[in-house]
Amino acid sequence: MNVREIVALAPVIPVLTITELETAVPLARALTGGGLRVIEIDLRTPVALAAVEAIRKTVPEAVVGVGALTRALDFAGAGRVGAQFGVTPGLTPELASAARGARFPVLPGVMTPTELLAARAAGFDVLKLFPAEQAGGVGMVRALGALFPDALFCPTGGITRAIAPQYLELPNVACVGDPGSRRFTAVGGRLGGHPGPGPRCGRFEETLSLPCRRAGATPAGPMLTPVSRISAPSRAAIPTRRPPPRATDS
Repeated sequence: MNVREIVALAPVIPVLTITELETAVPLARALTGGGLRVIEIDLRTPVALAAVEAIRKTVPEAVVGVGALTRALDFAGAGRVGAQFGVTPGLTPELASAARGARFPVLPGVMTPTELLAARAAGFDVLKLFPAEQAGGVGMVRALGALFPDALFCPTGGITRAIAPQYLELPNVACVGDPGSRRFTAVGGRLGGHPGPGPRCGRFEETLSLPCRRAGATPAGPMLTPVSRISAPSRAAIPTRRPPPRATDS
């Protein structure tokens, strides 16, 4: 699966900061049960790579990535545990070289037109705009779309549930990352069971409502609620957006 196919799977990529390994699989099951198949695991905890490995083995419907990759050696570790994609906050020559040799596709971060030009020259046209709000927000994404119609974005950073719909309405945005400005963290005891009716699975520090235009729901309808009340939406309720055509040489 390439990175364009991955970002088209759902309108949101939640970021999980896993501090206790036993919470990783229940969190992944809850998210995938709520329609969010693509998950990024934050590498800033000692159990992050073990969490990726556990989710890959136990939750096959999840597409599990890692971020933020900031050194070449991060790519090797992520590849060993079966990461399916990687995310970087920026793109240096070292990271571009590591990405080309990685076992998984990479979503590199950019913030300015100059960085986008460098990323495109390195062969990347699906990009993470980071930090999105500080970089200029929706207006910046719209302006970049006019200059680079072949580029597709996953804006991340400072995006709240209130403004996420504004990004998702843009034709050059495939999805948004980390809405609500907080990373998902398991709190309040052990998580267990499964989403939907049945045992309580615990709760999240932040619950997430997706834009109704992308979720096919009423304006007030949440796509992901506290874990104990999750019901999986119909796959047909989450339309995929056709990405802008790639530029071709004349």
